Amino acid sequence: MIAAAGLDWLIGDPRWSPHPVVWMGQGIRFLRQRMEQWAGDRPRELRLSGGLITTVLVLTSVAAGWLVERLWLQSNGLWQWAAGLILVVALASALAARSLQDGVMAVINALPENGDQEPALARERLSWIVGRETKQLSHEEILRAAAETASENAVDGIFAPLFWMLVGVALWRAGWLQGPGPLALAWGFKASSTLDSMLGYRRGRLRWLGTAGARLDDALTWLPCRLVMVTLPLISRSWGVWPSLVRAAERDGSLDPSPNAGRSEAIYAHCAGVQLGGSNRYGDTWIEKPLLKAGGAEADAHGVRTILSLSARLEWMWLVAASGMSLLTKQ
Repeated sequence: MIAAAGLDWLIGDPRWSPHPVVWMGQGIRFLRQRMEQWAGDRPRELRLSGGLITTVLVLTSVAAGWLVERLWLQSNGLWQWAAGLILVVALASALAARSLQDGVMAVINALPENGDQEPALARERLSWIVGRETKQLSHEEILRAAAETASENAVDGIFAPLFWMLVGVALWRAGWLQGPGPLALAWGFKASSTLDSMLGYRRGRLRWLGTAGARLDDALTWLPCRLVMVTLPLISRSWGVWPSLVRAAERDGSLDPSPNAGRSEAIYAHCAGVQLGGSNRYGDTWIEKPLLKAGGAEADAHGVRTILSLSARLEWMWLVAASGMSLLTKQ
């Protein structure tokens, strides 16, 4: 896992390399097309179709990861080294620390130094990584959007898959070597996250078709999100203010309709001292998000870099802590 995290930071997700999430997305599109032909506009059948799509994709992803793990566990000599390399690369594919940083910093670097100039390139790059409407965003709104996606996607892209990898390691350490391990569980989570990002919208047929995937993603992200809430202050502020930071993040984040996204953004807002939230436009709909860390500094380039830096430090803190616990349990 440490090697995989290092590889993720070294090369990220190069465009020339096939990525499991791309295959998951292709599978979702194929299954959706087939199931919608049968379900039509009938809510009950659409819900059933969404459940079937979710079950097939998640179980297939878990099984694919389990097979890679079997290849490593059951091989010997040079073959085991080769299988180990494949396993590391596969684990790295489940992490998105480098790609998140590159995507957010591409937006920041595209902002013109003169705030009076049109930030057309920054808006375009922002549209690649957020779901909100970006064409009319001002310089300040672009910075806020970048800070919000850096904080929300840290849980989805880094800490939730990392958490499920650690659960897989714990299962193996408990003696269940025939069961799903770190890669199987991480790819299972990535499948649920991909389902939510592609189908988890409350419009049209997706109102029913995407329900199963969205609820599964919420459930699998629930505990990792709260672990981020209680550990992020430990590497960002004095430990004496830890209780107040966690309470403030829970207070602000609980106002968001999402059980995880608001809390993820809230803990980063309080730890970085940046105010997040406000009005966002999605298509033709305006949504008013609760203010997080109200009265804090407005998001700027420094604040965005601080959020990204906190994620990097927390990722390595989790890995070091897990390694320490592993050594202690060996003794």
